[in-house]
Amino acid sequence: QVQLVESGGGLVQPGGSLRLSCVPSGSIFSFARMGWSRQAPGKQRELVAHITSGGSTTYADSVKGRFTISRDNTKNTVYLQMSTLKPKDTAVYYCIANRRNNDYWGRGTQNTVSS
Repeated sequence: QVQLVESGGGLVQPGGSLRLSCVPSGSIFSFARMGWSRQAPGKQRELVAHITSGGSTTYADSVKGRFTISRDNTKNTVYLQMSTLKPKDTAVYYCIANRRNNDYWGRGTQNTVSS
C-alpha cells in the first residue's frame, strides 16, 4: 500500500508564496513519476506539475513561470514551490505518484489564496 503524505498548505495573500512537500512510503526512486494535481470547487481536477525519476519536469500552462517542482532524493521528498499566487490557485492540492502504470494519490492539502 503506497501512502503519500502532503504538508505545507495553508492560507496566503495574493502575490504570496507557499511550498508543498510530499513524502512517499518507500523510496522515491521506485516511482517513475511524481507530481501535484489540484481541484478547485466546482472544477475538474487539473495536473499542475510532475517530475520524472530522471528529473524532467512538466507544468500546466496556468502555472508556468510561477510554480517549480523539485525533488530531494536525500530527503525522499518532492516539493512544489508556488510563487506569485493568485486567487484562482485556490484548491485542494494532491500529491500523485506513478509506479508500474499505477497511480497513487495523497489525501490532499487545502491552499487558499485570499486577501
